[in-house]
Amino acid sequence: MTSPRKKHWIGFDLGGTKMMSAVFNEDFRTLGRKRRKTKGLEGAKAGMERIIETIRDALEEAKLDKDDIAGIGIGCPGTVDLDRGVILDTANLSWKNVHVKSILEEAFGAPTVILNDVDAGVYGEYRFGAGKNARCLVGVFPGTGIGGGCVYEGQIIRGKTMSCFEIGHMQVTPGGQICGCGRTGCLETEASRLAIATAAAAAAYRGEAPNLFKAAGTDVAAMRSSVLAEAINDGDKVVEQIVIRAAHMIGSVVGDVVNLVAPDVVVLGGGLVEAMPDLIVTHVEEAARNRAAPPVARSFKVVAAKLADEAVVRGAAAWAEKSQSLASAAK
Repeated sequence: MTSPRKKHWIGFDLGGTKMMSAVFNEDFRTLGRKRRKTKGLEGAKAGMERIIETIRDALEEAKLDKDDIAGIGIGCPGTVDLDRGVILDTANLSWKNVHVKSILEEAFGAPTVILNDVDAGVYGEYRFGAGKNARCLVGVFPGTGIGGGCVYEGQIIRGKTMSCFEIGHMQVTPGGQICGCGRTGCLETEASRLAIATAAAAAAYRGEAPNLFKAAGTDVAAMRSSVLAEAINDGDKVVEQIVIRAAHMIGSVVGDVVNLVAPDVVVLGGGLVEAMPDLIVTHVEEAARNRAAPPVARSFKVVAAKLADEAVVRGAAAWAEKSQSLASAAK
């Protein structure tokens, strides 16, 4: 059992390029924080050592030690076994069958939960951000892929053993582009930041986006969200139309999700939305309302996320707290 004096929670974001740990008190005020690079790690063993080191550094900044921890929550990319706390596979890091939960519990002696990083971000927005206290919150996070999550009456919707709500892999173009999942025509192939950047690079190559070409040439990797937003602000109308098309496709899928779960709030997050929130939110909402059936078409609002890169660590820590409450209530 958790000691009553242990009121501090650890949230961890295991991102594809960087990791972050944060220490929170019982009111979820941040007491310590530490970031490190994720890329360049040689295998899961080195990765877990860096995770442990990052948590220890955050605790040191908070002037706490492991005996002060009530629980740890870690948001992980890829496929995870939620009950056993195992990363089954994550393409970004090439980790397979990594027993995160047991390793961290042995290192810190604190109950640990793992969850999908998008689920953690959506739960963070539900507890502390743009979807605070919604009855049903749907989150959509366009990035290299397109992640989705849903919190319903305070619970993260999940499968029996793994996360769900894979919005990015809903088919929008039958017979379309091949997706990284091996299927064709997924939303990610049409509306992710990578898909947008690829289309924008082609426009730059054709001479249709001179400001983008000046900033990034035709290098897709250089077309970060901020670069795309700046090109639009500088007058590259074709880049704007590419983003609007992607937003409409996301919105159409959101409209179908609305028909299924009738959320009161849809939160859009990630770097792409942060770079051009008004443009994307407006067009996602328009398409979602056009696609959703009456009467639910007017029953929800679409908003930009508020927590930025704090969403996952806050959500993971809060889910660790929630999980302990649920376990106690079940006894």
